[in-house]
Amino acid sequence: MVMRRLFSKQLAMNHRQFDSFTSFGYDLIYPVLSMLQISMENNFDRNNVLKEFYIPTYIFVPDSPVEQVSQIPTCPVIVFINTKSGGQLGRDLIVTYRKLLNHAQVFDLLEEAPDKVLHKLYSNLERLKLGGDTLASEIYSRLRLIVAGGDGTAGWLLGVVSDLKLVHPPPVATVPLGTGNNLPYSFGWGKRNPGTDQCSVVSYLQLVREAREMNIDSWHIVMRMESSKGSSCDPIAPPDLPHSLHAFRRVPKTDPQDTEYSYTFRGGFWNYFSMGMDAQVSYAFHSERKVHPEKFKNQLSNQKTYMKFACTQGWFCTSLFHPMSRNIACLAKVKILKKSGKWETLEIPQSIRSIVCLNLPSFSGGLNPWGTPSKRKQRKRDLVMPPLVDDGLLEIVGFKDAWHGLVLLSPKGHGTRLAQAHRVRFEFLRGAADHAYMRMDGEPWKQPLPTDDGKVVVEISHAGQVKMLATKDCIAKGIHDLCPAISTVHPESSSSDDTDDDFEEERRNFGAALSFRYTGDVNKQ
Repeated sequence: MVMRRLFSKQLAMNHRQFDSFTSFGYDLIYPVLSMLQISMENNFDRNNVLKEFYIPTYIFVPDSPVEQVSQIPTCPVIVFINTKSGGQLGRDLIVTYRKLLNHAQVFDLLEEAPDKVLHKLYSNLERLKLGGDTLASEIYSRLRLIVAGGDGTAGWLLGVVSDLKLVHPPPVATVPLGTGNNLPYSFGWGKRNPGTDQCSVVSYLQLVREAREMNIDSWHIVMRMESSKGSSCDPIAPPDLPHSLHAFRRVPKTDPQDTEYSYTFRGGFWNYFSMGMDAQVSYAFHSERKVHPEKFKNQLSNQKTYMKFACTQGWFCTSLFHPMSRNIACLAKVKILKKSGKWETLEIPQSIRSIVCLNLPSFSGGLNPWGTPSKRKQRKRDLVMPPLVDDGLLEIVGFKDAWHGLVLLSPKGHGTRLAQAHRVRFEFLRGAADHAYMRMDGEPWKQPLPTDDGKVVVEISHAGQVKMLATKDCIAKGIHDLCPAISTVHPESSSSDDTDDDFEEERRNFGAALSFRYTGDVNKQ
């Protein structure tokens, strides 16, 4: 291993440094070192350390011959990789993982959906366990998932795991292949794109083995859009929806001939939901990347491009010339549900043009918009401190413009702290706009809105928890970090005296599992 690292360091030297290091010259020595590196990597493939993570093929393929393994894996893993993420990195990473592990336990998300993979896996594990297979039982109890991609990809997998409703759900580790990488950063996995060589991957696997499990809140979102029959407002097309949001259309049960049509969107998030100018900038970036993916192969250049869109979309300067334009207060009324169990209207300053409902201490690439309020402000605003990722509360923050966002770069910088709440409801003002920009866990979309008398409501509510894997560098804090003896909070979803039966029906699932996906038939739910 020491020699392997020495060769890697030598190979990373530039031409001038290497010429001064040895009289043989770079061009002469480089081929020799390359052959030695290849030889060492080929030998490294057979290293017994990888047996700790190995899962045999018969675990994934029903009715296949049972394989005898020399040892039970202490940390069996399944790897999901979005090969479109990180430019070329996703494609390079999947090659390396498939060299080091069983090809059958590494999945390309462009080819195989995680809901199908996990449903098939757990069905087979249950069958094998009933047949007395010891290995299947151990894999079931020890399994850990790895997802490589952006925050949206990670949210997709978390939604799938949540919808499976397993007695023992597997914890999830994230590999930062996106632009912001807020989820990986929150739990200590970093925010810079990783190395794709075998040494880097093995080092990451060892971190996965040593990582601790940590509960985080899951947040369910339901958006209902009611409009008259023949309205010019059409729901967003299914291909343009984020992975974590799915669309349905229904006719009211009371009268199938009613002129009112209801479109329902439901999904979930684990880091944040935002609306306004920040989502608009993200949508412009996302749209350009879809059209010209070849221009987005480097994380640093991606971040520069993002800043360019922030300027061209008016996130820096619109408020200077049109201070009242595009503000949240003119778009929707915001209501929150606090400890009292009653809905109350949240006063939004007219200057706020972006609103963020935050669960984790990382937004826009590692910035913490909530910050640390003083004790005086905590008492005055009835704030719970410190914010925890498993306390059943969302931190609601507002931003005036990009200049306001840059304040986060200072040691004590923060956005406009608006509230902490168990549930949040956005009631869009009728005819206020024909669209709104929204974003969940890094995935933006442009949501059409009815311009007639149609009603649009977005409601966010607590919906259980998922397990993440956290390293020693984790910045997220949970209840057990403060006091291990305290049990995790599970707020009741029925605490409101204004509960809507239809909403409760829609809140049962995140919509990420196959049975809850948009099927293409808008007349069926």
